[in-house]
Amino acid sequence: MTNAALQNHVQDLLGCRRCPKMQSTPISGGAVMSDVVLVGQAPGVHEPRLGRPFAWTAGKTLFQWFEEACGFNEEHFRSHIYMAAVCRCFPGKHPKGSGDRVPDETEIANCAPWLTAEITLLHPKLVILVGKLAIHQFLPKAKLADVIGHRIPHHREGVSFDIIALPHPSGASAWRWTEPGKTLLRRALTHLSKDPSLKIIAAKARKSTMDKKQIV
Repeated sequence: MTNAALQNHVQDLLGCRRCPKMQSTPISGGAVMSDVVLVGQAPGVHEPRLGRPFAWTAGKTLFQWFEEACGFNEEHFRSHIYMAAVCRCFPGKHPKGSGDRVPDETEIANCAPWLTAEITLLHPKLVILVGKLAIHQFLPKAKLADVIGHRIPHHREGVSFDIIALPHPSGASAWRWTEPGKTLLRRALTHLSKDPSLKIIAAKARKSTMDKKQIV
């Protein structure tokens, strides 16, 4: 697979207009060649304006987790990990309460081929699932407590990879603040810290930092 193929894929993705109820055009993290794919749920209200996934408070928490577990910051994360999602457009606010609307089954099905293509193009070694909606696209009906804190072998689109699942980092989710969520999140971060592909990314981050210091 070439970077040109991935760039063409992202350009096609950004032009998608399949779902009329969505409240934004697609959001992408860019054509990042990587052995690691992160799958979120859907952009929030701020991401369309800022033009990148996990650009607001949930993103700050997510990147803090990776800095703690793996030793690299948001900038390095974005430049070395491919960022996908179950749905790539902002669904809009929930009509009957706070929070965002959950994408419906048709919207999820419309967006699924983008993720299928990304797995086929990238052949990832690790897929990181963030939040229940993302987890259920790979492990249908699985409970958070059954998958978070584990490293799970998986096979999809002819590609074998491991899954590490995380709870959603939104402040609206209380799961990660109570047991067993607190303990299982720590276990999941430990799995991230030991992952070979993430260790390679961390080593590149350290080298980049040292190179910048030498230049200064």
